[in-house]
Amino acid sequence: MTLFLVGVTGPEEAMLALAHGADIVHVADAGCGPVTAEIARATVAAVARRRPVSGAIGAASGPDAVLAAATALADAGVDSIEVVLPAGPHQEDSIRALATLARRVKLVGTIVAGEPADAALFARMAESGFAGVMLDTAGQGERLLDRHDIAALANVVDAARACGLTVGLAGALETPDIPRLLLLAPDVLGLRARPFVTARIDMVRALVPRPAPDGVPAELDLRRRAARGQAPEQRQERHERQEPTDRVFVRDFELPMRIGAYAREHGAPQKVRFDVDVRVLRPGHAPEDMSDVFSYDIITDSIRMIAAREHVSLVETLAERIAAVLLAHARVTSVTVRVEKLDVGPAGVGIEITRDKPAEAATVLTLSRSGEAST
Repeated sequence: MTLFLVGVTGPEEAMLALAHGADIVHVADAGCGPVTAEIARATVAAVARRRPVSGAIGAASGPDAVLAAATALADAGVDSIEVVLPAGPHQEDSIRALATLARRVKLVGTIVAGEPADAALFARMAESGFAGVMLDTAGQGERLLDRHDIAALANVVDAARACGLTVGLAGALETPDIPRLLLLAPDVLGLRARPFVTARIDMVRALVPRPAPDGVPAELDLRRRAARGQAPEQRQERHERQEPTDRVFVRDFELPMRIGAYAREHGAPQKVRFDVDVRVLRPGHAPEDMSDVFSYDIITDSIRMIAAREHVSLVETLAERIAAVLLAHARVTSVTVRVEKLDVGPAGVGIEITRDKPAEAATVLTLSRSGEAST
């Protein structure tokens, strides 16, 4: 399940965030920096435990200042504290200084996109009792996907989770970013751009699915596992479909990747071309926004994640993995994947496969403006 975090500057915006579907209320100053204990306390009182409240502290001048600022927010009653952890001489000392506070309040380390974020850093955070990591951008209006491609983000997510940390992704999110970032199944997606606009909150909320009544939807986990090479079981028989469908396609998408069964092919990446056709169930109305479409970015990002993961010996395996991750989307009914290796000789060689989803398994997932899913 991915929780939707909304950044606010105080009690008034907090109440609006609640009304528009925030799962977590994150209080910071207007520049998305540290917040005073007084404002944090007032926001906690206004929210009145209806949702968790997190507070921000910035990159203080040293571990003593970091601990003092975090302690003040903990005393104000916030449920979690986001601590900016810039690379530099104070980073490790600040992480260690907060270890005693981790027993009182949930700590989340904020790493600015573009700065080092590796397994060693995440291990130090986990050892000091941090609960999670948030990958954010430094400037207002800066998108996370402008700083990292989807494959690089996937590596960061995997490294943090391997250390037992939850993972949040934030920045100036635009609606086309949301389906792409959901491929990574983050624990939190954070929207905290200025100015505070409820219409923007509504659009993002509509794209972040809430848990189904009987539990967490499996769709995101299936996509993520398939992109990692763990394809869910598929029925491969063709099925006649009566439901109207649309066709989303990607043509001539080329990537260098590690592929091939011969020993000589393990030395360097080869250029591979992808052509993908996806059949998706048509919504019952004319598309109005991103909640009504299956984005072609999902196709290209899924390919990038799979290609970056590990050496793949067979083009057949690669094609099956791509088909599996795309078929895991609720509205997708059929996928045709063509994979060509371009560096093996005078002509491209490869494979084309078509895989179907059982007709009864495909559904049009309609997201209401409150973000609640229905079929």
